[in-house]
Amino acid sequence: MNRCKAIVLATLVASGVGSMTVAAVSDSRTIDAGRAIAQDVYKGNCLACHQIPGDASAVSMADIGPPLTHMQQRFPDRAVLREQIWDSTQRNPSTVMPPFGKHRILTEEEIDLVVDYLYQY
Repeated sequence: MNRCKAIVLATLVASGVGSMTVAAVSDSRTIDAGRAIAQDVYKGNCLACHQIPGDASAVSMADIGPPLTHMQQRFPDRAVLREQIWDSTQRNPSTVMPPFGKHRILTEEEIDLVVDYLYQY
């Protein structure tokens, strides 16, 4: 479990929220945190290049990168999606996608949150 998820869970448990609710609220907060990073123009800024058709709050006319849809089918191994965000030049040296992890644009935890968010679409 990454640090962000652990903090959310610890806070919810300390506040007396039941264990089944903890998981549901934690997943929701994790997705919301990933969405915020992905849509933040100073962080992930995914919408500058991609559309996310499954998320009504992700408004973009961008077409530089492929639409971020069917992510579980396109990346059955979550680690491959994470590696793509970490340093996309490993799979495609000519890509225009920034290496978010390698260049420290996003932290390890932020990349995990973005993967959690994207993996639902």
